[in-house]
Amino acid sequence: IEEEMASAQAEVADDARTAARTHLTNVALDGLPAAPKASRKANATIRFGDYAPRFWEDYSRHWKPSTRKGNHLSIFKELVKEFGHQRVDAIRRADILRWRDSCVERGGAFNRTIPIMSVMMSYAEQLGLRPRGSNPCKGTPRYKRKKLDRFLSGREFARLADSLREHEESHPLAVQAIRLLIYTGARRGEIEGLRWEWIQPPRIMLPDSKTGAKIIYLNSQAKAVIEAMPDRAEIGLVFPSPRADRGIDLTIAWNAIRRHAALPDVRLHDLRHSFASVAIVDGMSLVVIGKLLGHALAETTERYAHLADEAIADAAKRVSGSLARCLGLAA
Repeated sequence: IEEEMASAQAEVADDARTAARTHLTNVALDGLPAAPKASRKANATIRFGDYAPRFWEDYSRHWKPSTRKGNHLSIFKELVKEFGHQRVDAIRRADILRWRDSCVERGGAFNRTIPIMSVMMSYAEQLGLRPRGSNPCKGTPRYKRKKLDRFLSGREFARLADSLREHEESHPLAVQAIRLLIYTGARRGEIEGLRWEWIQPPRIMLPDSKTGAKIIYLNSQAKAVIEAMPDRAEIGLVFPSPRADRGIDLTIAWNAIRRHAALPDVRLHDLRHSFASVAIVDGMSLVVIGKLLGHALAETTERYAHLADEAIADAAKRVSGSLARCLGLAA
Protein backbone atom coordinates (compact mmCIF):
# COMPACT_ATOMS: atom_id res chain seq x y z
CA ILE A 1 0.00 0.00 0.00
CA GLU A 2 2.81 2.40 0.91
CA GLU A 3 4.44 1.79 -2.54
CA GLU A 4 1.15 2.52 -4.36
CA MET A 5 0.67 5.74 -2.36
CA ALA A 6 4.26 6.81 -3.16
CA SER A 7 3.69 6.15 -6.87
CA ALA A 8 0.42 8.10 -6.87
CA GLN A 9 2.09 11.04 -5.12
CA ALA A 10 4.90 11.02 -7.74
CA GLU A 11 2.35 11.14 -10.60
CA VAL A 12 0.55 14.05 -8.93
CA ALA A 13 3.86 15.86 -8.54
CA ASP A 14 4.70 15.32 -12.23
CA ASP A 15 1.27 16.62 -13.33
CA ALA A 16 1.70 19.65 -11.10
CA ARG A 17 5.11 20.43 -12.58
CA THR A 18 3.73 20.07 -16.16
CA ALA A 19 0.80 22.37 -15.37
CA ALA A 20 3.16 24.91 -13.82
CA ARG A 21 5.41 24.93 -16.91
CA THR A 22 2.39 25.38 -19.19
CA HIS A 23 1.15 28.28 -17.09
CA LEU A 24 4.57 29.96 -17.10
CA THR A 25 4.79 29.56 -20.89
CA ASN A 26 1.36 31.14 -21.40
CA VAL A 27 2.34 34.06 -19.15
CA ALA A 28 5.59 34.57 -21.08
CA LEU A 29 3.73 34.59 -24.43
CA ASP A 30 0.95 36.86 -23.19
CA GLY A 31 0.63 39.88 -25.45
CA LEU A 32 2.60 38.41 -28.39
CA PRO A 33 0.80 38.07 -31.77
CA ALA A 34 -0.81 34.69 -32.36
CA ALA A 35 -0.27 32.65 -35.53
CA PRO A 36 -2.41 34.05 -38.36
CA LYS A 37 -4.93 31.23 -38.60
CA ALA A 38 -7.18 33.10 -40.99
CA SER A 39 -4.19 33.78 -43.26
CA ARG A 40 -3.29 30.10 -43.33
CA LYS A 41 -6.85 29.21 -44.20
CA ALA A 42 -6.95 31.80 -46.96
CA ASN A 43 -3.60 30.55 -48.26
CA ALA A 44 -4.91 26.99 -48.41
CA THR A 45 -7.90 28.03 -50.51
CA ILE A 46 -6.00 30.12 -53.07
CA ARG A 47 -7.34 29.76 -56.58
CA PHE A 48 -5.12 28.63 -59.42
CA GLY A 49 -5.57 31.95 -61.24
CA ASP A 50 -4.07 33.76 -58.23
CA TYR A 51 -1.38 31.15 -57.67
CA ALA A 52 -0.02 31.33 -61.25
CA PRO A 53 1.54 34.83 -60.91
CA ARG A 54 3.10 33.83 -57.58
CA PHE A 55 4.57 30.68 -59.11
CA TRP A 56 5.87 32.67 -62.07
CA GLU A 57 7.57 35.23 -59.86
CA ASP A 58 9.25 32.53 -57.76
CA TYR A 59 10.12 29.93 -60.37
CA SER A 60 10.48 31.41 -63.87
CA ARG A 61 13.94 32.86 -63.20
CA HIS A 62 15.30 29.31 -63.19
CA TRP A 63 14.34 28.78 -66.86
CA LYS A 64 16.30 29.91 -69.88
CA PRO A 65 14.87 32.98 -71.70
CA SER A 66 13.61 30.92 -74.65
CA THR A 67 11.97 28.41 -72.29
CA ARG A 68 10.45 31.22 -70.24
CA LYS A 69 8.72 32.69 -73.27
CA GLY A 70 7.00 29.44 -74.21
CA ASN A 71 6.15 28.53 -70.62
CA HIS A 72 4.59 31.94 -69.98
CA LEU A 73 2.12 31.31 -72.82
CA SER A 74 1.41 27.79 -71.56
CA ILE A 75 0.69 28.97 -68.02
CA PHE A 76 -1.32 32.13 -68.62
CA LYS A 77 -3.04 31.23 -71.91
CA GLU A 78 -3.59 27.52 -71.40
CA LEU A 79 -3.51 26.55 -67.73
CA VAL A 80 -5.08 29.65 -66.18
CA LYS A 81 -7.87 29.44 -68.74
CA GLU A 82 -8.49 25.80 -67.83
CA PHE A 83 -7.95 25.79 -64.04
CA GLY A 84 -8.02 29.46 -63.02
CA HIS A 85 -11.34 29.22 -61.13
CA GLN A 86 -10.36 26.09 -59.16
CA ARG A 87 -8.70 26.02 -55.75
CA VAL A 88 -5.13 24.81 -55.99
CA ASP A 89 -5.75 22.13 -53.35
CA ALA A 90 -8.93 20.97 -55.10
CA ILE A 91 -7.40 20.06 -58.47
CA ARG A 92 -7.64 16.30 -58.81
CA ARG A 93 -6.42 13.70 -61.29
CA ALA A 94 -9.91 13.59 -62.78
CA ASP A 95 -9.57 17.29 -63.64
CA ILE A 96 -6.24 16.68 -65.35
CA LEU A 97 -7.67 13.78 -67.36
CA ARG A 98 -10.71 15.88 -68.33
CA TRP A 99 -8.35 18.58 -69.59
CA ARG A 100 -6.34 15.95 -71.49
CA ASP A 101 -9.48 14.69 -73.21
CA SER A 102 -10.34 18.23 -74.29
CA CYS A 103 -6.95 18.46 -76.04
CA VAL A 104 -7.48 15.51 -78.34
CA GLU A 105 -7.03 17.77 -81.38
CA ARG A 106 -4.04 19.52 -79.77
CA GLY A 107 -2.02 16.62 -78.47
CA GLY A 108 1.29 18.40 -78.99
CA ALA A 109 0.16 21.40 -76.93
CA PHE A 110 -0.94 19.09 -74.11
CA ASN A 111 2.36 17.19 -74.17
CA ARG A 112 4.28 20.46 -73.88
CA THR A 113 2.08 21.88 -71.11
CA ILE A 114 1.53 18.92 -68.78
CA PRO A 115 5.15 18.97 -67.47
CA ILE A 116 4.71 22.64 -66.56
CA MET A 117 1.47 21.88 -64.72
CA SER A 118 3.25 19.08 -62.87
CA VAL A 119 6.01 21.45 -61.74
CA MET A 120 3.39 23.96 -60.57
CA MET A 121 1.59 21.32 -58.51
CA SER A 122 4.85 20.10 -56.96
CA TYR A 123 5.79 23.66 -56.03
CA ALA A 124 2.34 24.17 -54.53
CA GLU A 125 3.08 21.20 -52.27
CA GLN A 126 6.31 22.85 -51.14
CA LEU A 127 4.39 26.02 -50.30
CA GLY A 128 1.86 24.06 -48.27
CA LEU A 129 -0.96 24.76 -50.72
CA ARG A 130 -1.48 21.04 -51.38
CA PRO A 131 -0.83 17.88 -49.35
CA ARG A 132 2.55 16.26 -49.89
CA GLY A 133 2.58 13.60 -52.59
CA SER A 134 -0.72 14.75 -54.11
CA ASN A 135 0.50 15.87 -57.55
CA PRO A 136 -2.48 15.08 -59.83
CA CYS A 137 -0.31 15.09 -62.95
CA LYS A 138 1.76 12.10 -61.89
CA GLY A 139 1.39 9.22 -64.33
CA THR A 140 -0.79 11.15 -66.78
CA PRO A 141 -0.23 9.61 -70.24
CA ARG A 142 1.00 11.84 -73.05
CA TYR A 143 -0.49 11.78 -76.51
CA LYS A 144 1.45 9.60 -78.90
CA ARG A 145 2.79 11.76 -81.67
CA LYS A 146 3.73 10.71 -85.17
CA LYS A 147 7.50 10.68 -85.45
CA LEU A 148 8.71 13.53 -87.62
CA ASP A 149 12.27 12.34 -88.16
CA ARG A 150 13.33 12.77 -91.77
CA PHE A 151 16.62 11.57 -93.23
CA LEU A 152 17.97 12.87 -96.49
CA SER A 153 19.18 10.42 -99.11
CA GLY A 154 22.33 10.93 -101.17
CA ARG A 155 20.32 12.25 -104.11
CA GLU A 156 18.42 14.65 -101.86
CA PHE A 157 21.69 15.98 -100.45
CA ALA A 158 22.87 16.58 -104.02
CA ARG A 159 19.70 18.55 -104.82
CA LEU A 160 20.12 20.56 -101.62
CA ALA A 161 23.74 21.35 -102.51
CA ASP A 162 22.64 22.64 -105.94
CA SER A 163 19.95 24.79 -104.32
CA LEU A 164 22.43 26.26 -101.83
CA ARG A 165 24.70 27.29 -104.69
CA GLU A 166 21.74 28.89 -106.48
CA HIS A 167 20.96 31.03 -103.39
CA GLU A 168 24.48 32.17 -102.54
CA GLU A 169 23.82 35.67 -103.91
CA SER A 170 20.29 36.17 -102.57
CA HIS A 171 20.91 34.65 -99.11
CA PRO A 172 24.71 34.57 -98.58
CA LEU A 173 24.76 34.41 -94.77
CA ALA A 174 21.90 31.90 -94.58
CA VAL A 175 23.60 29.59 -97.10
CA GLN A 176 26.80 29.55 -95.02
CA ALA A 177 24.84 28.96 -91.80
CA ILE A 178 22.94 26.05 -93.37
CA ARG A 179 26.17 24.51 -94.63
CA LEU A 180 27.52 24.71 -91.09
CA LEU A 181 24.40 22.92 -89.85
CA ILE A 182 24.94 20.16 -92.42
CA TYR A 183 28.62 19.62 -91.56
CA THR A 184 28.35 19.81 -87.75
CA GLY A 185 24.93 18.35 -86.88
CA ALA A 186 24.43 21.36 -84.59
CA ARG A 187 21.04 22.62 -83.51
CA ARG A 188 19.56 25.50 -85.46
CA GLY A 189 19.65 27.94 -82.54
CA GLU A 190 23.30 27.12 -81.85
CA ILE A 191 24.32 28.31 -85.32
CA GLU A 192 21.86 31.19 -85.64
CA GLY A 193 23.22 32.72 -82.42
CA LEU A 194 26.86 31.71 -82.94
CA ARG A 195 29.47 34.28 -81.83
CA TRP A 196 33.05 34.70 -83.07
CA GLU A 197 34.52 34.53 -79.58
CA TRP A 198 33.15 31.00 -79.19
CA ILE A 199 35.02 29.71 -82.26
CA GLN A 200 38.29 28.13 -81.18
CA PRO A 201 39.33 25.80 -84.03
CA PRO A 202 39.09 22.87 -84.19
CA ARG A 203 36.12 23.41 -81.88
CA ILE A 204 33.26 25.75 -81.14
CA MET A 205 32.94 26.22 -77.38
CA LEU A 206 29.32 27.06 -76.64
CA PRO A 207 28.89 28.49 -73.11
CA ASP A 208 25.28 27.35 -73.12
CA SER A 209 22.92 25.23 -75.20
CA LYS A 210 19.81 23.14 -74.76
CA THR A 211 21.84 20.70 -72.67
CA GLY A 212 24.24 23.21 -71.09
CA ALA A 213 27.80 24.03 -72.12
CA LYS A 214 28.69 22.17 -75.31
CA ILE A 215 31.56 21.51 -77.70
CA ILE A 216 30.87 21.46 -81.46
CA TYR A 217 33.68 19.70 -83.32
CA LEU A 218 34.77 21.34 -86.57
CA ASN A 219 35.72 19.03 -89.43
CA SER A 220 37.62 20.36 -92.43
CA GLN A 221 34.43 21.24 -94.31
CA ALA A 222 33.01 23.18 -91.36
CA LYS A 223 36.32 25.03 -90.89
CA ALA A 224 36.30 25.92 -94.59
CA VAL A 225 32.84 27.47 -94.22
CA ILE A 226 34.01 29.65 -91.32
CA GLU A 227 37.26 30.63 -93.05
CA ALA A 228 35.30 31.70 -96.13
CA MET A 229 33.20 34.18 -94.17
CA PRO A 230 33.91 37.69 -95.58
CA ASP A 231 33.41 39.65 -92.34
CA ARG A 232 35.45 37.72 -89.80
CA ALA A 233 35.89 39.39 -86.43
CA GLU A 234 37.20 38.79 -82.92
CA ILE A 235 33.84 39.21 -81.24
CA GLY A 236 30.19 39.53 -82.20
CA LEU A 237 27.65 37.47 -84.10
CA VAL A 238 28.86 35.28 -86.93
CA PHE A 239 25.48 35.40 -88.67
CA PRO A 240 23.88 38.71 -87.62
CA SER A 241 20.33 39.60 -88.51
CA PRO A 242 20.17 42.57 -90.92
CA ARG A 243 17.37 44.25 -88.96
CA ALA A 244 18.36 43.81 -85.32
CA ASP A 245 21.21 43.13 -82.95
CA ARG A 246 20.52 39.42 -82.82
CA GLY A 247 21.29 36.25 -84.73
CA ILE A 248 19.90 35.48 -88.16
CA ASP A 249 16.51 33.82 -88.60
CA LEU A 250 16.87 31.12 -91.25
CA THR A 251 13.15 30.58 -91.82
CA ILE A 252 12.60 32.65 -94.98
CA ALA A 253 15.84 31.60 -96.66
CA TRP A 254 15.33 27.92 -95.79
CA ASN A 255 11.79 27.92 -97.20
CA ALA A 256 13.13 29.24 -100.51
CA ILE A 257 16.09 26.85 -100.57
CA ARG A 258 14.13 23.68 -99.76
CA ARG A 259 11.38 24.61 -102.23
CA HIS A 260 13.96 25.07 -104.99
CA ALA A 261 15.46 21.67 -104.05
CA ALA A 262 12.00 20.03 -104.19
CA LEU A 263 12.29 19.10 -100.50
CA PRO A 264 9.20 20.84 -99.06
CA ASP A 265 8.89 18.49 -96.07
CA VAL A 266 12.49 18.79 -94.87
CA ARG A 267 13.03 20.89 -91.73
CA LEU A 268 16.30 22.42 -90.66
CA HIS A 269 16.32 20.00 -87.71
CA ASP A 270 16.24 17.11 -90.18
CA LEU A 271 19.76 18.10 -91.22
CA ARG A 272 20.79 17.11 -87.68
CA HIS A 273 19.00 13.75 -88.00
CA SER A 274 20.65 13.21 -91.37
CA PHE A 275 24.08 13.96 -89.88
CA ALA A 276 23.47 11.15 -87.38
CA SER A 277 22.22 8.74 -90.04
CA VAL A 278 25.31 9.29 -92.22
CA ALA A 279 27.54 8.74 -89.17
CA ILE A 280 25.81 5.43 -88.46
CA VAL A 281 26.18 4.25 -92.06
CA ASP A 282 29.88 5.11 -91.78
CA GLY A 283 30.14 2.77 -88.79
CA MET A 284 30.30 5.20 -85.88
CA SER A 285 28.95 4.01 -82.54
CA LEU A 286 25.93 5.58 -80.85
CA VAL A 287 28.21 6.74 -78.03
CA VAL A 288 30.41 8.72 -80.43
CA ILE A 289 27.39 10.10 -82.27
CA GLY A 290 25.90 11.24 -78.97
CA LYS A 291 29.14 13.13 -78.24
CA LEU A 292 29.09 14.77 -81.66
CA LEU A 293 25.48 15.85 -81.31
CA GLY A 294 25.93 17.03 -77.72
CA HIS A 295 23.33 14.71 -76.20
CA ALA A 296 23.31 14.88 -72.41
CA LEU A 297 21.56 11.49 -72.11
CA ALA A 298 22.39 8.26 -73.92
CA GLU A 299 18.66 7.61 -74.23
CA THR A 300 18.37 10.56 -76.62
CA THR A 301 20.81 8.95 -79.06
CA GLU A 302 18.99 5.61 -78.83
CA ARG A 303 16.37 6.97 -81.25
CA TYR A 304 18.94 6.23 -83.98
CA ALA A 305 19.48 2.64 -82.87
CA HIS A 306 17.18 1.27 -85.57
CA LEU A 307 19.38 2.95 -88.19
CA ALA A 308 22.41 1.20 -86.73
CA ASP A 309 20.59 -2.14 -86.95
CA GLU A 310 19.66 -1.45 -90.57
CA ALA A 311 23.26 -0.50 -91.43
CA ILE A 312 24.59 -3.72 -89.86
CA ALA A 313 21.95 -5.81 -91.62
CA ASP A 314 22.81 -4.18 -94.94
CA ALA A 315 26.54 -4.83 -94.37
CA ALA A 316 25.80 -8.48 -93.55
CA LYS A 317 23.76 -8.76 -96.72
CA ARG A 318 26.61 -7.36 -98.85
CA VAL A 319 29.15 -9.67 -97.21
CA SER A 320 26.99 -12.74 -97.73
CA GLY A 321 26.38 -11.70 -101.34
CA SER A 322 30.12 -11.43 -101.98
CA LEU A 323 30.73 -14.85 -100.41
CA ALA A 324 27.92 -16.39 -102.43
CA ARG A 325 29.47 -15.08 -105.67
CA CYS A 326 32.86 -16.47 -104.66
CA LEU A 327 31.29 -19.84 -104.05
CA GLY A 328 29.45 -19.75 -107.36
CA LEU A 329 26.07 -19.57 -105.67
CA ALA A 330 23.15 -17.24 -106.40
CA ALA A 331 23.46 -14.13 -104.26
